[in-house]
Amino acid sequence: MPRHPYLNPMQLLSGLALFVATVAVMEGVAYVAHRWIMHGPGWFLHASHHAPRAGNWELNDLYAVIFAVPSIVLLLGGVQLGWWPGLTWIGAGIAAYGAIYFGFHDVIVHRRITHRYVPRSSYMKRIVQAHRLHHAVTSKHGTVSFGFLWAPDPRRLKADLQSSTLPKT
Repeated sequence: MPRHPYLNPMQLLSGLALFVATVAVMEGVAYVAHRWIMHGPGWFLHASHHAPRAGNWELNDLYAVIFAVPSIVLLLGGVQLGWWPGLTWIGAGIAAYGAIYFGFHDVIVHRRITHRYVPRSSYMKRIVQAHRLHHAVTSKHGTVSFGFLWAPDPRRLKADLQSSTLPKT
């Protein structure tokens, strides 16, 4: 009986490395998408995220569906369609980044699911504060901090906001 390709120790290690690398690269992809797509031509969807939410959903939630498509296609191709097995790991890395993003952004920062978690570590405080500073501006221009898992020092972000000549609303 042939062994499953993911059970080979070398393939497993290289697959895990590809998975971790994909999660790391996704922070850069998310930054670029947030900065130049969501706060650019995609503002018509993202604007709902910078306004008070009425109900459980906002138009911006469609980005989760849009960003899930490459992950689903890569997982399907790698697992079911016989594509290069590395695509499965990449698809899984994209999905993992999406889950991490959901946990940080929607659950911890925006509290879209009720919980009692209070950020105590300096890292978590920095991420939450950076995202709140991002929301200090309600227009698509003049905001700061577009990453999700890495954020600049909040003092720098505050200085950048104060030096901006653009209106904050």
